[in-house]
Amino acid sequence: MVAAVRRLTADWKYDAVSIGYPGPVFHNRPLAEPWNLGKGWVGFNFAAAFKRPVKVMNDAAMQALGSYKRGKMLFLGLGTGLGTALIVDGLVEPMELGHMPYKRATFEDYVGLRGLQRFGNKKWRRYVADMVERLAAALEPEDIVLGGGNVDKLKRLPAGCRAGDNANAFRGGFRLWEMTKRERKKKTGTRT
Repeated sequence: MVAAVRRLTADWKYDAVSIGYPGPVFHNRPLAEPWNLGKGWVGFNFAAAFKRPVKVMNDAAMQALGSYKRGKMLFLGLGTGLGTALIVDGLVEPMELGHMPYKRATFEDYVGLRGLQRFGNKKWRRYVADMVERLAAALEPEDIVLGGGNVDKLKRLPAGCRAGDNANAFRGGFRLWEMTKRERKKKTGTRT
């Protein structure tokens, strides 16, 4: 992956790299190998490979950060699985809500790609609406964003939701570094 990205960006001028990773991330590092990508992510030195500072963040959290406006926002990414994040007053908390028990399996089994393929669009949409209702009742967000590659398969969004866009992950990647600049300025007493 790194070699391909370096080839594609050989003529670019950039100072830093943001990586959206499809799994849990702790202290800027993937915790486990992704089940749907090749091995080698855990323990890899991305900064040395790119020769730039690198920030690694859960991919759903990165898209959530790019979608964030204010207050308390719940992000639900309807894709291969179910990516989830909660942002409260600008603080991002990646979550693994997709692995919570639901019916006879997990939320992800019903609203991820496997659920869509197994149950078809009509039932899948009902499961998405039910999941949103349950999580909204439990977490009480002011804003709910449905993102991911399958959000366009919803005929209409559940009440209180707005559609996200996968492109918001790029904005989230930029915001990661903007946050670092603001944090540095706060520590030194300068204003943003």
